[in-house]
Amino acid sequence: MDSATDTMNLFFGTGAAPAVADATVATPVTPLEVLGALALAFALLAIIGWVYQRVHPGPGYQQDYVQTLIMLGMVVTVVIMVVSTRVHTALAVFAAFSIIRFRRNVSQSIDVGFIFLAMAIGLSIGAQEYGIAVFTTALVSLVVWLVSRLNLFAPDRPSHSLIIRVTPDIDFEQVLAEPFARYVDSASLQSIQSVQAGLMTELHYAVRLRKDATPRDIVQAVRERNGNNRVMLSSAVPVFDDD
Repeated sequence: MDSATDTMNLFFGTGAAPAVADATVATPVTPLEVLGALALAFALLAIIGWVYQRVHPGPGYQQDYVQTLIMLGMVVTVVIMVVSTRVHTALAVFAAFSIIRFRRNVSQSIDVGFIFLAMAIGLSIGAQEYGIAVFTTALVSLVVWLVSRLNLFAPDRPSHSLIIRVTPDIDFEQVLAEPFARYVDSASLQSIQSVQAGLMTELHYAVRLRKDATPRDIVQAVRERNGNNRVMLSSAVPVFDDD
C-alpha cells in the first residue's frame, strides 16, 4: 500500500505534508496538484458510476444521480485539500455543512451506499491517500458487481403483488381458492378497500407463484372467476430481458 501511495504521490508531484508549527498556516497547494487530484477523482468516480449503472436493481435508474455522484466526490476532494492544513477553515466548513439539509429521496437502498463510497473516494484523494482511493474503488466495485451478477441473497422465487376487483356480493375467499391452489405457493391478504363508490371491492394480495406457474396463468384463472373485472399482477423484483 505504501509503494502504491508513493507512486501516486510521485505522479501528482506531491509528498508527505511537512510538519508545521502553527496548524493555521497552510501548505500551499499548486494548481497542478489540484488538477491531478480532480482528474484522478473523476476517473475513479466514473468507474463507480459505471458499476452503479450495471448493478442498479430497478427501473428507477436516473442519469443525473450518477452525475451527482461524480460531482460530489470531486467537490469533497477539493474541500479536503483546502481544509487539510487549516484548522480554522475546517471548523468553518464543518459549521456550514451542519446546516445543510438534503431533500432528495433515494429510490433504492443501494443508492445510499454509493453516496458514501463517492464521499470516501473524495476524502481519500483530498487527503493525498491515492493508493487507498484506487484500492478501495477497485475492491468495492468488484464486490458489488459480483454480488449483483451472482444474485446473492435473493429470495428463492420472485414475490408478486396481486390486485383483484370483485363485486361486493362475491365470496372472494371461495372464488379464489381454486386458482390460488393451482398457481400460488403462498398468499397473504394485505388490504381490502371499497372502490367505485362502493360498487366494487379491491383486494390486495402478496403472493408467491409456484415454480411451474406463469403470470399469465394466474391472471387468466382469476379473471374467469371474478367476472372479468380488473386483475393486476406486478413483480416485486424487476426482471429485464438482458438479465
